[in-house]
This record gives sequence, C-alpha cells and structure tokens, in this order.
Amino acid sequence: MRGAPLKAAVVGHPIAHSQSPTIHGHWLESTGIAGTYEALDLHPDAFADEIRALVERGFQGVNVTVPHKEAALALADTTDETARRIGASNTLVFTQGKIQARNTDAYGFWENLAPSLNGQTPKRALVLGAGGAARAVLVALQDAGVQDIVLANRTLSRAQALADELAVSARIEPLSWDDAESLMDQQMLPLIINTSSRGMKGENPITCTLAAQTRETVVNDIVYNPLQTALLQSAEVRGCRTVDGLGMLLHQARPAFQAFFGGRVVVDAGLRHKVERRMGLV
Repeated sequence: MRGAPLKAAVVGHPIAHSQSPTIHGHWLESTGIAGTYEALDLHPDAFADEIRALVERGFQGVNVTVPHKEAALALADTTDETARRIGASNTLVFTQGKIQARNTDAYGFWENLAPSLNGQTPKRALVLGAGGAARAVLVALQDAGVQDIVLANRTLSRAQALADELAVSARIEPLSWDDAESLMDQQMLPLIINTSSRGMKGENPITCTLAAQTRETVVNDIVYNPLQTALLQSAEVRGCRTVDGLGMLLHQARPAFQAFFGGRVVVDAGLRHKVERRMGLV
C-alpha cells in the first residue's frame, strides 16, 4: 500500500531483553519517519520459515540476536564482506524478495571506541575472550590498522583456532588467560578490550589490577550490564581512559536503521539515557 509505514523488527529467542525496540523507536520518533519496529521471538526450528514470511509481509529487514546470527548468515541470498569475515549476521535487509546478510557489530565497536583514541590507531591491542563478540572486534581492529593483536581466552586452543582463522592483515598471538593477566600487570598496553562475559551481571569479574597500565592506556569493556565493571574500575584507579560497552550497542544499530528506514541518525545523550533507564542502569 502506498504510504504504508515501513516495518522492521529484532528477532531472537528469547527476545524480551532486547533494547532494539527502544533504540529504533527513539529514532523513529525523532526523525518523524512513518515506521514500526517490534520484537519477535522466533524458535530456532522455525527461523528460516519465519524470516521468509516477514519478507512476504513486506518488512524492510530485521536485526538478529542470539541464537540466530549464524543461521541468518546461512539463510541469506547475499552476504557482505564484514558478515562473511565475522561468520555471523546481526542484520538482514530485504530487497525485492531477496535477503542480504550484514554485520554492523564491528562498526558499532569502533564507533564507540574511536573518540577515546584521540585520532591515533594503537599499534598493539589485547583482546580478552575468543567468542562471537571477539570475532567482530578482531575484524574492526584489523580494518582500523592495528598490526599486533594478543588474543587471550580461558581455553587456549579456541584462541589459537580463531587467531589462525582471522590473522590476515595483522599478527594475532594467542595467549592463555593467566598469561594475559600477567601481561597486563607487567607491560603497558595502548589498548585492552574485554569481549568475554567476565564481569557481566551474574558472572565472575575480571580482578586484574592492571599494575603496568597508565593514562596512555585505553580500556574498553563491551559488557554494558553493569556499565562500570570491575575491569573498568581497576582501569580508573590506574588513571586509564575507559570505555563502557553501551555505546557499541547503540552505534551498531545506526546502519541498520538507515537500511530499514532510510534515515541518518546519531547516538546522543537522550538515546543513551533512555536505554539506561529502560535497563535499570540509572
């Protein structure tokens, strides 16, 4: 129907925790674009059929969260390079009956981090964790020109496998978690990023004192509940620059909003405060 509202959604299982409706709803309101954005709980067994049904119903696309990101990549007719390298898709765009897989997590990570780097690209970075989030972070660091990356994980073999897979434009050195904690206490590092679940509400915190880190170190924890993790608290004690994880969540939504609704939007204090209140963080 001509002039009908544009439709998009976020899909996952479960989905009630998603902040995407709050984020996209804020931008629909602020831009005045006629559109709707909803949260849909799709069981993994029905994922492919339900996505194709949304295409038939005239949706512009969907954001994808756990546990569907790899299935979304496999379902798509076409895939952008970033999603292919990360091995997962968090955004499906529907065009003329076709499904394109994209991944905006690397973009969101770098947009959130970059203002704290003062225009400089670190030569070296330590990445903690070797799960799905780490893949997006590693791709973003490589694209930004970081040449030397240390990848630490509790299971060293997983870090080794991911390093072997993604070490294309930068050297990625796998390291055990204990050795990484020793490294943070013994060597100054320009950039430290936690991509693991350590420090998340209900999980064990990262209690390393960061004894060798200084105000020249940037520490980014992509965990955003709580906003101030034990790792970031330790970093502040050392005088490091700190970056919490909420901005990554907000920034990764921007390219999806533009793809779905055609509007260019920004992450501002009003949006951040709205999401913080929705999550009970303030």
